[in-house]
Formats: sequence, C-alpha cells, structure tokens
Amino acid sequence: MNPEHVLVPYQCADLPSGPWLIFAPHADDETFGMGGALRLAADQGISTHVIVLTDGALGGDAEDPAAIATLVKTRQQELTAACELLGVAQADTWDQPDRGLALAPVLIERIAAAIADTGAGTVFFPGMLELHPDHRMTAQLVWQAAQQLQRRAWRGPPPQFWSYEISVQSPVNCLLDITSVLAVKKQAMAVYISQNAQNNYPELIMALNKARTFSLPATVSHAEAFYRFSDTELRGTLHNAAEAALGRYFAVPETKR
Repeated sequence: MNPEHVLVPYQCADLPSGPWLIFAPHADDETFGMGGALRLAADQGISTHVIVLTDGALGGDAEDPAAIATLVKTRQQELTAACELLGVAQADTWDQPDRGLALAPVLIERIAAAIADTGAGTVFFPGMLELHPDHRMTAQLVWQAAQQLQRRAWRGPPPQFWSYEISVQSPVNCLLDITSVLAVKKQAMAVYISQNAQNNYPELIMALNKARTFSLPATVSHAEAFYRFSDTELRGTLHNAAEAALGRYFAVPETKR
C-alpha cells in the first residue's frame, strides 16, 4: 500500500498566489473552513474576497417570514464582523436559497465572471467529501465555472483552484500552519452566535484543525487542510478527481527494479 506521505503532507505549504477569491456556501463556512488562512493572507498583504452563495435562511429555528428575515440579516452582520477580524478586503452575499443551490447555467456564469473580474490568483471552494449538499454543490458550481474559463483566452497565468475543509476531512495535498493566528480564528468563529447556538461548531473545528497536525512537526499546534487541483484534474470532472484522490488510499506503489 502507499505510504502515508502519499496521502498527507509531512510539511506545511506556503500561501498560494493572490488575490484570493473564496466561495463559501453559507456565512461562517469561510471562517470555520479557512479563517486561519485568511488571516495569514491579510498579514502577508494578500487581498482576499469572500463570496457567500446562499442567504443562510435555514440556519436556525426561525419559521415565520419576519424571523427568517431577521436571521438572514443577522448572518450577514456576523459575516461582516468575522471578515473584519480576518482582514478580508471584501465580502459579498449572493442570496441564493439556503439548501437550494443547483447547477444553474446562470449561476455558473456568474461565478466565472467573478473569477475573471477579480483577477484571482487562487480560487477556493469546499472540499470533495463535505456532507452538506450546499457545500458539495458549491464545489460543483465553481468546478464548472473553472472549466468554462479554461476554454477562454486568459491574460497572464490562470488561477489556481484549491478546495478547503469545512466540516469533515477530505483528500488533501496542502496543509497551512495556523498556529500563529489561532487566537484570531477563535475570535472570528465566536462572532457567529446565531450558528454556534445550534451546535458547538468552534470546538468541532478546533478538533479538525488539531487532527490535521498528525503528520506535522510538534511546533504546529493547528493546521488547515486544502487540495490544490492540477490543470489535468481540472480538465476532467470533479467526480473523477475525487475518485483518483481516494484511489491513492488503495493503490500499491510500483516495485523499484
């Protein structure tokens, strides 16, 4: 079987090129998933732009229209406050229906236009094995947009595409050391009072970030995990890229002759 280093890095990566464009399904996913990376980017002068696709209207117990509208407004305010702590240059909400994302051509084109208009050096989207359907659909939407852009003329180098973990471990090939900015990430996660009332999300995220240090030096207390897709992978389907990544867990390396 393949040894561990084929499945997970044994050293931390450098930050990818900017500007960064982050697609998040809901307000809080950008912080829970890669809040440490966002703060690191800001500290290194990399401009970051977050786009939240859904209105987050189902992220609570509200049922009547007035209460739902209040929740949506609250989540937008929480997004603004968290992004300010993380040094995000711009944060937008597109107000797609929560748990209603679909592979709509209009939305794919809007994502492609945002990538082109921002001149993104790196584009981020949720990981391959996320559980929430909006997380997985966001990945599919950004993937389709990336393939559209591959068919167009591009000035300068095309952007990199990285997926980030939010709620579960996915196949990864890049780890970022967030030890130095951990306190800020905790502050930003605490801003999402509306969501933290539903579950102990900050504690769960800290456990996930701690678990990602398994292959790293003891000096790294917490890490965020990413998968950088190759140009070859981007020419195929996300399904095929996921199957190939998982296949490494079962592959037997060729014997040296």
